[in-house]
Amino acid sequence: MTSASEHISTIVFLCVANSARSQMAEGLARATAPSGWRVYSAGTRPNMVHPLAIMVMREIDIDISHHRSKAIEDIPIHEADVVVTLCSEEVCPTINSDTQHLRWPLPDPATEGDMIRYQLDVFRSVRDDIRQKLTSFWDTQPAKR
Repeated sequence: MTSASEHISTIVFLCVANSARSQMAEGLARATAPSGWRVYSAGTRPNMVHPLAIMVMREIDIDISHHRSKAIEDIPIHEADVVVTLCSEEVCPTINSDTQHLRWPLPDPATEGDMIRYQLDVFRSVRDDIRQKLTSFWDTQPAKR
């Protein structure tokens, strides 16, 4: 249980469809976040969670099959301490300047070709890039008491 004196930090991952990159980031962050962090994801034009995102996350024992795609209005974006955009800035929303904004521009694996084997490789690569960036991010965060 969190005491009243502890600050709960909130991290939000944004991309266009909230179907692949931000869903994988949410799943990875929930699995690896230190205590005291809330995690959300959303998109500017939400769509269904991509089956290949579910598949490649399952490969590393993270289940996002219960996730649903959400619009930015569906999450408490105003509570965010950190917002991570995973798409190009011209299609991602602008963020309040008081919020820490990280840009991790990654390719949308859902639009990378139509051969399943190639798409799977791109999904895995994006997943692994997110995992590496998250590990580095968590390492920079002060320990919560």
